[in-house]
Amino acid sequence: MALAAIDRVRLAVALLSRAAALEMTAAGSPEPSAQPPLRSVSRPTPLRDLFGRLQRRHIVPIVLVLVIFLVLSAMLARFLSAENVERDDVLSALEAETAGKEQALFSKLSGCRTVPDCVSDVKWNATRLRRSGAIKIVSLTSATSYSLGGATGHTRVAWVVIGKLPVVQCLNVKRTGSFFTGISVSLLALSKPIPNEGNC
Repeated sequence: MALAAIDRVRLAVALLSRAAALEMTAAGSPEPSAQPPLRSVSRPTPLRDLFGRLQRRHIVPIVLVLVIFLVLSAMLARFLSAENVERDDVLSALEAETAGKEQALFSKLSGCRTVPDCVSDVKWNATRLRRSGAIKIVSLTSATSYSLGGATGHTRVAWVVIGKLPVVQCLNVKRTGSFFTGISVSLLALSKPIPNEGNC
């Protein structure tokens, strides 16, 4: 009976071992642990690398330099525009002159009405220099060009209307202001014609 009991124990152990083996086979191998998602790594660019190296103490001077550069550029552009203003004013005065419009010409010349010689020249020019057609400025030489501050001087202008002889005249020009505040241009007088090779 003792042997029979031992045999039954052995049989039971074998059955249990087999059942455990079958259960593991049916369940399959355990799933691998979930891997954390990979972060997308952005490629470094030269610009991003540059800003990455810049520190706050470096950015402030750079911004300051850029602001100064923009301010100076704006002031320079305004200063250089004075040359175009003078040329446009001279052309406008010549157009009034060739149209024979005395009052329009007086309005282009600041203070001319109070100067007898200027009044005489305006009347003579508006009568003798009447032309029909577009005016072309051949040359314009200003003694006050690119002046950094206020200045008064003569401007020599040579102009022509197609089909007519060229005319050379002198203008008295006054500039006020400065490089920093801006330059203003005023025409004071327009002379009678001078010789083509003459100077003002």
